[in-house]
Amino acid sequence: MKKFVSFLGGNVTGALNEFGGFMLTLIEGVRALFSKPFRLNLIFKEMEFIGVNSTIIIMVTGVFTGAVLALQSGKAFRLFNAEGVTGAVVALSLLRELGPVMTSLMIAARCGSAIAAHIGTMRVTQQIDALEVMAVDPISYLVAPRIVASLGMVPLLSIIFNLLGILGSYAVGVMLLEINEATFFDRIYAYVKSEDLWNGLVKAAVFGVIIAVVGCRKGFMTEGGAEGVGRATTQAVVVSSVTILIADYFLTALMF
Repeated sequence: MKKFVSFLGGNVTGALNEFGGFMLTLIEGVRALFSKPFRLNLIFKEMEFIGVNSTIIIMVTGVFTGAVLALQSGKAFRLFNAEGVTGAVVALSLLRELGPVMTSLMIAARCGSAIAAHIGTMRVTQQIDALEVMAVDPISYLVAPRIVASLGMVPLLSIIFNLLGILGSYAVGVMLLEINEATFFDRIYAYVKSEDLWNGLVKAAVFGVIIAVVGCRKGFMTEGGAEGVGRATTQAVVVSSVTILIADYFLTALMF
């Protein structure tokens, strides 16, 4: 029993320390945003990496996510002669949940890992120490631009995901399952509200900040050479993905 309590207490303490570290990284990153110099060139560079370079994978994922949703729900609703609501169900699922969550998970896998690997490599090769020697704030140089870029680009990518997902569901629902086109769009117009879109975008923005903060924190805490970089990269993806799913529950409970 003593070993179990010790094990449980150690894990709880470690989790609280990690959470505190993430919050400190976030606070320092936000504070650096309002301190000179303003590194707009780095922000645009990260926006290109996180947003523009991720567009294709988000488009492909969105199309097939919407197509699968329409295929599954359309066939299920047909059992009750209610296939006309397929479009509305898919649209609500994408706008409220799958759009921001799937987009964020893809960005966490692609960009969160790269952020951790980049900063982690700089840490083990003492490049971050060199920045400090040159009086360059590592938080301002490495963390703040990534927070801004993720905050802005993940919601935009979520919109692309939603749009392509609805188009994918239209292709399957109307062309393959032969759902009436007018009914398909009429149900979307009747049941989907602007609040569904805005709440989904708020989720995406929060998830974007999580990806940036976790990736930067894991990168800064890297130690142990190349092996440590690989470990930090893996942890960044796992921690950010799990945190996104946990945050999604609480945000959904507050919003809907």
